[in-house]
Amino acid sequence: MSNNDLLSRISIDPNICFGKPCIRGHRIWVSLILDLLAAGETIETILEEYPGLEKEDILACIAYGAEMTRDCFVEIPLGTHREAKK
Repeated sequence: MSNNDLLSRISIDPNICFGKPCIRGHRIWVSLILDLLAAGETIETILEEYPGLEKEDILACIAYGAEMTRDCFVEIPLGTHREAKK
């Protein structure tokens, strides 16, 4: 599945969830899914918790996050990265 196909699974509607990006047909924010993945949840666990979702919906959230970082970034405070082990 191409990124365009995945991104078509994301909707942004100012009248739904305050205009936050959601999985199309659901009121589940993309940021929620990305937060769950960042916290260590697996795709399989998320699908169990949200049975209305499909694997491609989770992949669409990841693709959306990747697109968002192409032109902007979040400042990371100095001293928060790990030193490489020697």
